[in-house]
Amino acid sequence: MKLRGWRSKFIFLLIVYFSGFATAIYMLAPAPEGEVKPFAKNSASSTFNSQEFVQSFNTGMHKCLGFGKDAACRTADFIKEKLKEMRET
Repeated sequence: MKLRGWRSKFIFLLIVYFSGFATAIYMLAPAPEGEVKPFAKNSASSTFNSQEFVQSFNTGMHKCLGFGKDAACRTADFIKEKLKEMRET
């Protein structure tokens, strides 16, 4: 993807910035009530399965990256279309 002009670069940086911000909000958000806490003491589920956590985290990050790439591509196409319309008029 080749960016031309400061406006395209600025839009791309905004998309990347807000994707990272949304990821941070998602990761820092509290868990819904009613779920078993993995670090609760004296419970049957007190053991923390690191492999399960890694797999879950990896899956979530791949979904997030896929969403970010898709959003960036759609935004780039939209901007190109609008620039083309502006040049034709």
